[in-house]
Amino acid sequence: MFAQYAFRARCACWLSVIGILLLLSGCAEEPSTLERIQAEGVLRVITRNSPATYFQDRNGETGFEYELVKRFAEDLGVELKIETADNLDELFASLNKPNGPALAAAGLVESDGRQQHARFSLPYLEVTPQVIYRNGEQRPTRPDDLLGKRILVLKGSSHAEQLAKLKLQLPELTYEESSAVEVVDLLRMVDEGQIDLTLVDSNELAMNQVYFSNVRVAFDFGDSQSLAWATPPGLDNSLLDEINVFIMRAHKNGSLKRLKDRYYGHVDVLGYVGAYTFAKHLQQRLPRYEKDFREAAKTNQVDWRLLAAMGYQESLWQPTATSKTGVRGLMMLTLRTAQAMGVSDRLNPKQSIQGGAKYIVHVKNQLPESILEPDRTWFALASYNVGGGHLEDARKLTEAEGLDPNKWLDVQKILPRLAQKQWYSKTRYGYARGGEPVHFVRNIRRYYDILTWVTQPQLEGSQIAESNQHVPGIDKSQPIQQTPPL
Repeated sequence: MFAQYAFRARCACWLSVIGILLLLSGCAEEPSTLERIQAEGVLRVITRNSPATYFQDRNGETGFEYELVKRFAEDLGVELKIETADNLDELFASLNKPNGPALAAAGLVESDGRQQHARFSLPYLEVTPQVIYRNGEQRPTRPDDLLGKRILVLKGSSHAEQLAKLKLQLPELTYEESSAVEVVDLLRMVDEGQIDLTLVDSNELAMNQVYFSNVRVAFDFGDSQSLAWATPPGLDNSLLDEINVFIMRAHKNGSLKRLKDRYYGHVDVLGYVGAYTFAKHLQQRLPRYEKDFREAAKTNQVDWRLLAAMGYQESLWQPTATSKTGVRGLMMLTLRTAQAMGVSDRLNPKQSIQGGAKYIVHVKNQLPESILEPDRTWFALASYNVGGGHLEDARKLTEAEGLDPNKWLDVQKILPRLAQKQWYSKTRYGYARGGEPVHFVRNIRRYYDILTWVTQPQLEGSQIAESNQHVPGIDKSQPIQQTPPL
């Protein structure tokens, strides 16, 4: 009897122990969002493909949001994986999926309507919503002036929320929302008179206004607002807390201010330099570097005047030129390009010119054999500026329009479409400032023609007409040689 009782007691004890262990195992905490990201070694971020957020240029991936979130990923010691959404509704829908991205870094304003779909970090940038109108039209100065106007804004944007609130006060107000456009499209539509007004944030206007000469600010639409990152709704604050620590540190150490200055502290203008200024630089600056241009041209079988024209477009023949995006020197080489071309000192004019010559030949050699001269040179310059991937996207769009993808005259018409969402959303490499390579090539051709004219022997009458003046590669100031046109 005693043995049976002891056995039952031991069984009861073991059952209790097993029950406690099962209870403890059932209560084991799931890893937090931050722990899961660090364990997987990947931070998934969703953003928008636009100039103020994320896009690709000749330097690779770039954009204010991209650079900031990349630094955050580096702080976490994980790889950054970028995903893009076609519109804001899709962005928030992806953020709310069970296995969706960990955060959204897309120039988002925290608003009442968005708080149910996400939780927001501390702010990292203050912006002001602005009403935009076309120069030459009557300027609106107050909300009542919006009545009767053709207004278009991004669907799901904070600006759409603002207009919805205004409509409660002004029932006659009409406006449209679209998910098929981006901010650049809205500015272009105002610039071209397709719509009367739009609303954009001040930072995005500052970045893009230079490309739209007719765009003007009518008035600020309310007080300034804060941009913040968004995380999925829920009780897990681990990632959000880490983001807030990162943003506070970025404010304190000045890295956020430096990033703001880089993207919004200046306006990068591409355009013609006055003829008088060019003539002055032709006399005062070019003689210092003409020998270097000629030597690099001979080594790489390039027309030296084409190299000189490139150098003037890039730096105005200033060997110490440095941009806020990190390109430096007379030929404004990126660090990556300089290293690939064997340039150890980008501020050394001789090295810079040699690197630029070597690189433009390299770029030209990457082009399809179907592109012939003189178009091949213009395509090479465009690729030098915008990158080969974007150029190939433009060629495919050109072909789809029934035009010749091997003719610069046709492709330059299509390149600006890479800044329009309805077009770049169909391409492999996405958004690009497609108008820039068009200006870049046009300016270089202009400088090249002038250099060709002033350096060739004086011809007269029919000799000038027969001098092949506009074909890059035939140097009239030297004996004509059978070398590649570039």
